Amino acid sequence: MPQSLSLQQLPFSQACDNNKQPILTLLAKWFANRLHILEIGSGTGQHSVYFAKNLAHLRWQPSDQQHYLPTLQTRLNLQASPNLQPAITLDVTQPWPQFTPHLDAIFSANTLHIMSQTMVEAFFGGIGSVLTHSGSLVIYGPFNYQGQFTSDSNRQFNLLLQQNNPHSGIRDIEWIGQLALQQGLTLQEDIAMPANNRMLHFIK
Repeated sequence: MPQSLSLQQLPFSQACDNNKQPILTLLAKWFANRLHILEIGSGTGQHSVYFAKNLAHLRWQPSDQQHYLPTLQTRLNLQASPNLQPAITLDVTQPWPQFTPHLDAIFSANTLHIMSQTMVEAFFGGIGSVLTHSGSLVIYGPFNYQGQFTSDSNRQFNLLLQQNNPHSGIRDIEWIGQLALQQGLTLQEDIAMPANNRMLHFIK
């Protein structure tokens, strides 16, 4: 991707722009004593640059699948912060990188409903292998409770997801909790967020 591209020419997510401040408010609390953060599924990079800038004590490591990296890295270059690392390739179904220094926190936004169930299982398996003891996992996105959608808009969103990919869909919080427990992760907080989303905070 040519470095001459401007910010206005890069992929842009309005949802990321809308939710970045509410997410930051919780990350500032939950990551206050963390140092090394992996973001899984950095996408457009809007969250990466915003959180790294506003959480200057953290070493923020963006990641995504290989085909997203050119535009992601272009944004990181254009909006660089001293604590913002170059993006790395991370496919949850492939062997995960070895992280040095070790990760004491992982963040992911709006990813689990895009993944297949197999990918979600691989997501948690990988996290269990790279997150240090007492580390934090924070996940943002929509979830179902006892098999029920929390809003009609989430129901419609789920239909749209499955039209695009029948293996995707909003996940049940109970299943997510079970996958987390299998990796030694315990849900500490489940916070309601704007637009019928949630923030889940796990500790290993």
